[in-house]
Amino acid sequence: MRIAVDAMGGDLGPGVVVRGALRALHSLPPDAELLLVGDERVLQSEMPSPAPGRVRTVHAADVVTMDDAPATAVRRKPQASMVIATRLVQERGADAMLSLGNSGGVLAAATFTLGRLPRVGRPAIATVFPTAATNCILLDIGANADCRPVHLLQFAVMGSVWAKLHFGLERPRVGLLNIGEEASKGNEVTAAAYPLLQKSGLHFVGNVEGRDLLLGAADVVVCDGFVGNVVVKFAESMPGFARAILRHEIGRSVRAKLGHLLLRPAFSALKRRLDYQEFGAAPLLGVNGVVLIAHGRSSERAIENGVLASAKLVQRDLIARISDEMQAIGGDLLERNEQRSDRGNG
Repeated sequence: MRIAVDAMGGDLGPGVVVRGALRALHSLPPDAELLLVGDERVLQSEMPSPAPGRVRTVHAADVVTMDDAPATAVRRKPQASMVIATRLVQERGADAMLSLGNSGGVLAAATFTLGRLPRVGRPAIATVFPTAATNCILLDIGANADCRPVHLLQFAVMGSVWAKLHFGLERPRVGLLNIGEEASKGNEVTAAAYPLLQKSGLHFVGNVEGRDLLLGAADVVVCDGFVGNVVVKFAESMPGFARAILRHEIGRSVRAKLGHLLLRPAFSALKRRLDYQEFGAAPLLGVNGVVLIAHGRSSERAIENGVLASAKLVQRDLIARISDEMQAIGGDLLERNEQRSDRGNG
């Protein structure tokens, strides 16, 4: 197994990416290999001496920056680290790739280079989202600001596959993120997606409101990327907000300080549940290869977890499983409604 890591895209510099990726070596299969993609001179300077035997550097002379227009940059920078890492997957030089760079750039590189799986109109970024019961899969969280109804159905199929692999569920519950429980609620897209999900053969449990998302009302929750991105970033801000409030309240009395000492293990467990670094990276579902996108501010621990998540998706044959499910669940429905959406949207 070979995992390609775009080592030039993180906000904290390539040193953090290199150290985080190397930490994952201890938990990867013994025959696994890491391919660190980036400026070879920079990467070699960050490597320990002697360098681990299962790590290779792959030179990339350019970088897609956060300020670059994603699609344009990917076309104009064929030697950028994320483009070369994606090409390694296409050419079977790597089984998966992980990037901390411009997420739009990763989406463009993966779509242009690897292509989409059959019956997938739009790839989607999925994430593990913490809930009171356990966790759920939330998608899309940023790849598609605007969607058609059929795309939400495709997200549901792909998210269900990942939920089966990640949670070990036989028949994941699928919910549609909406502003009300009734089938007619929401905008035109969600209202039209509801009957598609009903006919799909998935375990569709109906609309899920924002207040029900954290209660674990579904194992897979689908929405467009605009809504999903807002939800995820709001959730990411909550641990810091809660810590600030707790510090203020704890400092107001001796009783509060004593209570904090007693509850510290519970607070630590809660922090771990809500920390995106525990999940490492979010897979880009729907492209013809295993591609994961990590937070630009990822720490060494988050990068380590992202590499390990990449390996697990390869081991569990994610791409073949999604392809099979897209054929088995509502295949004709997916294609027919894609065509109707294309005609209806010009």
